[in-house]
Amino acid sequence: MKNLIILHGALGAKSQFEQLASQLSEHFHVYTLEFDGHGTKSTGAADFSIELFAQNLKDFMQQNDIQKPMIFGYSMGGYVALKLESLNPGSMEKLVTLGTKFDWNPESAEKEAKMLNAEKIEEKVPSFVAYLKSLHGENSWRTVLQATAKMMLELGNKPALKSYDFHHIQVPVHLLRGEKDAMVTKEETAEVQHLLRNGSYTEIADWLHPINLVPSDQLAQQLLSLYLPG
Repeated sequence: MKNLIILHGALGAKSQFEQLASQLSEHFHVYTLEFDGHGTKSTGAADFSIELFAQNLKDFMQQNDIQKPMIFGYSMGGYVALKLESLNPGSMEKLVTLGTKFDWNPESAEKEAKMLNAEKIEEKVPSFVAYLKSLHGENSWRTVLQATAKMMLELGNKPALKSYDFHHIQVPVHLLRGEKDAMVTKEETAEVQHLLRNGSYTEIADWLHPINLVPSDQLAQQLLSLYLPG
């Protein structure tokens, strides 16, 4: 069986993908990677950056002797995988992303970062705070929010991926986007598809951005159809 690495998104953790990993385990050796500062690694976090997380992925592959894996990157995880592939061409066999935001500029970054104010989230969406605590722990969820907001603002001023980076990526990349994704636009996804040498794009009806609202069985079937065509 081939190797498949699942990458979580911003504010996420590998625990979000336990069900998906189980559903795909009959077809792949499935690995779930946790980026520094997230989930079980959420204590004493360094500054977050796409470059750091790309190095996390590279190190994980080396430590586990994983050669040219399939990659599924949700949201930021997809961006990280594309960054690594742009730096180390041929690192992976095929990459599938879901809900990955590509259009980073000062305005979009400011909009996203403002939504990560811990005090406002506690006041208005206590259920989301409880969810973040379940992922990162009682004492670390605020740190994850702050570090993520800072990273987003830095991405707005200096995106980790430029047009020429996408153009240099030659492995097959399939971009998935939920039709009802309020964070990622159809236009930015389609633009990146055209920049990629071997890119394709599918819009999924009714899917929203948050991974916990994406039906795991549907996602598993979608991935199987892309990784194991025919």
